[in-house]
Amino acid sequence: MKNITFYQRFEADILAGRKTITLRDKSDADYAAGDKVSVARYEDNLFFCHIEVKSVTPIRYDQLTELQARQENMTLDELKKVIGEIYPGITELYMIEFSLCKGD
Repeated sequence: MKNITFYQRFEADILAGRKTITLRDKSDADYAAGDKVSVARYEDNLFFCHIEVKSVTPIRYDQLTELQARQENMTLDELKKVIGEIYPGITELYMIEFSLCKGD
């Protein structure tokens, strides 16, 4: 099973189904539709759930919309700020759409 980490601040939104995508750079986007992925917190690598990848789609930073922001449970300005902090200067991203695996 593949693994992915998220900052701890996103854990509650993922578990509640409010965060349904993640935007990553190419080095952290080696997933495909149907992959079951083990999810842990970035800060301490503590496992907290499994997700299923629905799709992986290339997207440019300047093409981000309110839809992606809502899927991240943020405003568009917040999303662009977070992406800029995590991936300074990046223009090419990968949108990984996922759903929470129930009953794990």
